[in-house]
Amino acid sequence: MMRMKDVVELAKERGLTVDEKGFYEKFKAHQELSRTASAGKFKGGLAGNSEIETKYHTATHLLNAALKLVVNKDVHQKGSNITEERMRFDFSCDHKLSDEEIKKAEDIVNTWINEGLDVICTQMNKEDAIKSGAECMFIEKYPDIVTVYSIGNVSKELCGGPHVKNTKELGHFKIIKEEASSSGVRRIKAILE
Repeated sequence: MMRMKDVVELAKERGLTVDEKGFYEKFKAHQELSRTASAGKFKGGLAGNSEIETKYHTATHLLNAALKLVVNKDVHQKGSNITEERMRFDFSCDHKLSDEEIKKAEDIVNTWINEGLDVICTQMNKEDAIKSGAECMFIEKYPDIVTVYSIGNVSKELCGGPHVKNTKELGHFKIIKEEASSSGVRRIKAILE
């Protein structure tokens, strides 16, 4: 790893003019920002906060629960990406989902949406959350006090939120694509209509 002094010397060797004082100030500010960010606690929540992104976030929890019923209970979330246009959900799975599995997962999610399940937010210590059956990715990155979101009796996960208050707010859930993400990981893209 290069030190600040090395970077300045390298720039000068290449004939570049360097505002050393300005460089050092910016470099120190960047280091402090990085240090502050890495010291912050992982929240496991949503990056965006628009209404539709919040809906998609809740839908990822429902899809995760549905896939456990359709594929098997050992399915685990491997990642997600939510935009205002769609949600992407990566999960552990060793096979391409059949059309029947996709339809069944979609139908289960829509059943839960139509049931109008309440989304409940509870704070508790991390150990109690795990003992209660809450699912979690990256448990070691969470603080001692965590937020658990429960959706009816179908989903219970550690999460930073935000979420809708009731599944009826979501509208119709539709899977638009299922594909491989990497070895042993499948990817679903879905929309809310």
